[in-house]
Amino acid sequence: MADKKKQQVAVIGAGIIGICSALQLQRAGFAVTLYDESGLAQGCSKGNAGHFATEQVFPLAHPSLLKKLPGMLFNPLGPLRIDWRYGFKALPWFWQFVKNMPSTTYRANTQALKALNQLAIPAYERLLSEYHLGHLLTKKGSLLTFETTPLSKIESMLDSYLDQGIAVELLDDEHVRLLEPNLAKTITYALLFKDVAHSVDPHLFCLHLAEQFCALGGQFCQQKITAIQPVKQGYTLSYHDQKVTADKVVIAAGAWSKTLLKPLGYKVPLDTERGYHCMLASNYGLSRPVASAERHFIMTPMSQGLRIAGTVEFAGTERKMNNKRALALLPNAKALLNKSAISLHASSTWMGCRPSLPDSLPIIGSAPNHDNLYFAFGHQHLGLTQGAVTAELITALCLNHPPQIDIHPYCVSRFSTQPACSKAQPHAQ
Repeated sequence: MADKKKQQVAVIGAGIIGICSALQLQRAGFAVTLYDESGLAQGCSKGNAGHFATEQVFPLAHPSLLKKLPGMLFNPLGPLRIDWRYGFKALPWFWQFVKNMPSTTYRANTQALKALNQLAIPAYERLLSEYHLGHLLTKKGSLLTFETTPLSKIESMLDSYLDQGIAVELLDDEHVRLLEPNLAKTITYALLFKDVAHSVDPHLFCLHLAEQFCALGGQFCQQKITAIQPVKQGYTLSYHDQKVTADKVVIAAGAWSKTLLKPLGYKVPLDTERGYHCMLASNYGLSRPVASAERHFIMTPMSQGLRIAGTVEFAGTERKMNNKRALALLPNAKALLNKSAISLHASSTWMGCRPSLPDSLPIIGSAPNHDNLYFAFGHQHLGLTQGAVTAELITALCLNHPPQIDIHPYCVSRFSTQPACSKAQPHAQ
């Protein structure tokens, strides 16, 4: 890679996507600077559920959701909410969301999600083993629990997962409590996803990878990039009253990527699904992530206790968190845990802005109208899951190598009349 060593790459956004991409690019021989005004992994990469959710191959835009939306949207503490002050701004996103519900589109989006998720954990295993960090990935599977859902419907869900090649097993109540004795007796069945993983500290997970990036000579700059200007040789990046240059730029700024793209002529229907969590001081004996199909939340045992996460709120990136939504998760956790959890108190609460696109797919690829500009954002609920595989794809493109999979489904051009990204061949440099 000697011919690449002097090429300067700027990665904008230091969440899990940006950190993994920066590390892989630095390993490949580029001179990488990682930019983020908030610091390393201070957004969703810090507060997510810690679940490497490779089983989640089904897009959110399913026709069955239509009849549920009105009741969900107008419940201020429900699993899905639109802030009435943000409703008008959210309408275009929801229109695009509905347009992704037809069966042909839904099936295509499912296959695209599956293509990424199948590579997700092997990509992490390769990356972590390089630095003897394999212990950061806890592989005990996860449970999706049911309390009131009829068995016939659960079996139908099971078949849907099996049809997609997901390693999953149906457990009755006895086998659920053999695995997790501290779950409530109201749980009648569960799906055990065998090949998924979790992190006991997602923030520390990111920091360990960032540490390896810096040890290889990578640079971190805690600054907000306000503009990207194409020049004859690469790009000029602006922050405060300073300008820096880079040969290549990777935009991995999550929910804030949209503002960087617009001046370059790329319009994307990117919005933010604000997610919440609260922490409990004890993990209540759980050994793996436990989600509830009816209550729409997840509990993950972590080194600091039990993280209870979930909910979707459309309210933009600027509005303050609604702490009531975080605390509303507590009764759900109490219902799923046994009597030892009769009194639950949150030790802390959090809100983060998930970068979401209406087809549930991220934008990964080369910019159609700009050489040496790359996009890696919009991973919605799967940012932690898809961090390492996204980094491998971006690095392949920067090296002018064919990516492992067809990246056409993730190209920014799917939302516009722009030329399409390359499917299997590297973008012309």
